[in-house]
Amino acid sequence: MSQDLRNASKSVIKPLSLALYDYDEEAVKSAIKTVFSPKAKIQLCYPFETLAGPNSLYEDAYKPLKHAIPDLERRETIVMAGSAEDGSTWVGCCGYYTGSFEKSWLDIPATGHQVVMRFHEFYRIENGVVIEMQALWDIPEVMMQAKAWPMAPSLGREWHVPAPATQDGLKIENDDLKANLSCKLVGDMCNSLGNYALGGVEAMQLEKYWHPRCSWYGPSGIGTGRGIKGFRNWHQIPFLNGMPNRVGDVGKGYLFADGEYVGFTAWPGMQMKVSGDGWLGIAPSNQKITMRSLDFWRCEKGLIRENWVLVDLLHVYHQLGVDVLGRMKEFNKARC
Repeated sequence: MSQDLRNASKSVIKPLSLALYDYDEEAVKSAIKTVFSPKAKIQLCYPFETLAGPNSLYEDAYKPLKHAIPDLERRETIVMAGSAEDGSTWVGCCGYYTGSFEKSWLDIPATGHQVVMRFHEFYRIENGVVIEMQALWDIPEVMMQAKAWPMAPSLGREWHVPAPATQDGLKIENDDLKANLSCKLVGDMCNSLGNYALGGVEAMQLEKYWHPRCSWYGPSGIGTGRGIKGFRNWHQIPFLNGMPNRVGDVGKGYLFADGEYVGFTAWPGMQMKVSGDGWLGIAPSNQKITMRSLDFWRCEKGLIRENWVLVDLLHVYHQLGVDVLGRMKEFNKARC
């Protein structure tokens, strides 16, 4: 993809980015009308799910969030654009929503303090407008800051996940050769993970793809793992033990690259059955589930150095018959 086309694709969502940074109700409404096709498919995390259209994005998602966080702003740390294998054009944005949490949201009790909520948002561009949006918001992160998380504690480190170490996520160097190499590296790594069924961990050849000082920034509820050892201890081992029959790329997935950054989106991205010794403190039930996971990678010197991962954990729990928001409400019903 040429630099001009990348810039043009990023410019499509720029009005929405600016309106959400200096949040103004009329500006956000106007930006949504400008950026999205009236028939755009809007897919958000649980409990929002697939919305009725762009207007619903404002009424059902942004408006209640702004009510809870009056000084709401959206900060980006990565904005990348690229073409997937099928020729579709995508813009991927990583960052967080922040502001003072003054009123309850989704029954999460307000704290009166500044709050942060990570987001991964992917936009499919066609004819100069967004025709599809896939977005995950890290709602469990807000619950944890409100001391209202009712599920098992995370194995990994819970913290405010950083921007890229190179601080270039908003000004990515356009280099088609690097983009192609980065996309191949991540694609080969993902394919190699599937070798687990054939030869266990050794067959995955993690050291071939991951930098010794890599950071895997998982969603709240799982947490961050440092290095291959941390990634395996705090995410991969429990994940594989609980769902050994996982199969990736359910439906249609989109892998695209911009310089040394790679994005992947699918809705959903995996299917599996919770068995073994369970996962996230959930007893095994042999229940079939799907998993939504939106990912960003940053490559460095031919290896993956950083990986930002959001998983729709509330949707996973929902499929297993666990109402996390209802459970949280019961735990916190005595709080004002």
